Amino acid sequence: MIFEIKHLQNAVTAPKGFKAAAAACGIRYNGRTDLALIVSDVPAQCAAVYTQNKFKAAPLVITEENLANGQCQAFVCNSGIANAGMGKVGLECARLMSDMTANALNIAKDDVVVASTGVIGMPLPMDKLAKGIEEGAKNLSYDKGLEAAFAIMTTDLVVKECSLAYEYQGKTITIGGIAKGSGMIMPNMATMLGFITTDANISAKALKKIIKQEVDKTFNMISVDGDTSTNDMVAVMANGLAGGALLDDDEEGLALFAQALGEVFLYLAKSIAKDGEGANKLIIATVKGAKDEQDAKLAAKAIINSSLVKTAVFGCDANWGRIACAVGYSGAEFKQENVDIYIGKIQVAKDGMGLDFDEEVAKLYLEQPEVEILVDLANGGAEATAYGCDLSYEYVKINGSYRS
Repeated sequence: MIFEIKHLQNAVTAPKGFKAAAAACGIRYNGRTDLALIVSDVPAQCAAVYTQNKFKAAPLVITEENLANGQCQAFVCNSGIANAGMGKVGLECARLMSDMTANALNIAKDDVVVASTGVIGMPLPMDKLAKGIEEGAKNLSYDKGLEAAFAIMTTDLVVKECSLAYEYQGKTITIGGIAKGSGMIMPNMATMLGFITTDANISAKALKKIIKQEVDKTFNMISVDGDTSTNDMVAVMANGLAGGALLDDDEEGLALFAQALGEVFLYLAKSIAKDGEGANKLIIATVKGAKDEQDAKLAAKAIINSSLVKTAVFGCDANWGRIACAVGYSGAEFKQENVDIYIGKIQVAKDGMGLDFDEEVAKLYLEQPEVEILVDLANGGAEATAYGCDLSYEYVKINGSYRS
């Protein structure tokens, strides 16, 4: 099925039975909102995937505990402070944040997914968060999804949200989502933060399996700067209000839902890569002809992670040698005398050797907002695509003064 991604405002509240709100707790500057709430009208099935960074933030630890039973009813997230690297105090704050949200919403104590994003090693101002959570709980609305999407942003320049809906067995199933992230992006599970809602009728067990499968093809195939955050998480809440039979028992229905969820993941993942700190261009690197999928992924991710490739794209320099170099150290198996390389539709190398191509035409192509790179390893039938961005002067400027 071909799904139509909708660039609606309030995408995360597009599925039936979801409300959202935002509040200004005073953590961020200039009085901007820095707390988001997303709440289901009824208890929902929920699953999440988390960072593999061993320096894991406290909210993720508490969320894993809360989701042990596969159920939740609310997402709560603050921006500005990551609540990472705070030891026992951080865990106590994350648990308190969860408890305060449950109390304000009058829901089960453990039915809360807790998230934080921002500066590592700073304490959360719990008095300010308490007021923000109370304010958010009072202002929940079916049309405040955009406000929630804005409240979770840190260095992001644009809001990242989308939704889609499809018909299955007489029921309309809707999936909506928001995400944030533009720096410290090289996920090994998901992205900086992603909150997905759906009214599909599916169990947490089936949901978790699908999330892992689709994350590996989308969020795990993006990179801005090669850094994996302490706070990375993607969580999906399914409240079943679309009706219909449980998808777990329906192979066709489950496959269709997985495809739809993957489309939402991919849109949000590409949005993050495109909004990389200081970025001007989205880089889409496809490697085909690999021995297996693992090799294809290794080579594709090596291309988008290469600082030299990223700076060449920034400078509109069709330096194919940097692409070849990245593929060469990626760990993928191939023979260099078989490799072909393309920048857009321009073939720049054949059988491992450079071709005489028009540099000016290539430069004009590299000035476009999206740059495609294709490498054919001619060593098998596997293929993978990774998404990244160029590396500009602005990236250094942003991260050189992140805390100030």
